[in-house]
Amino acid sequence: MDCESIQMAISDENNLTERKESGRRGRKPGRKTSSEKVDIKAKLERSRQSARECRARKKLRYQYLEELVADREKAVIALRTELERLIQWDRQMAESDSPNNDVDQLLKEIGILKQELHA
Repeated sequence: MDCESIQMAISDENNLTERKESGRRGRKPGRKTSSEKVDIKAKLERSRQSARECRARKKLRYQYLEELVADREKAVIALRTELERLIQWDRQMAESDSPNNDVDQLLKEIGILKQELHA
């Protein structure tokens, strides 16, 4: 019997070393519990929602910037129109023989002389 118990101890020892050599402790790769699957699904859904919100913010930002550019372009066009008008009036004043009457008329058109001369 003593010999048998020694052989069992040796075989148990061999089994332990085989188990240690064959793999790791813990869960087997690729196997997930149902709670982990739910967690992964929830994480994916949060990620999708975050991506949707990011795209919406990006869309709003681009709309804001496009409106800003359109407003600035309108302002540039208005300023160029005013500049052309002022250049034209300057040329007319330079060619004019009686500058006082033309200047008053041009200033009225611009809006600088309003009620001052009429009052």
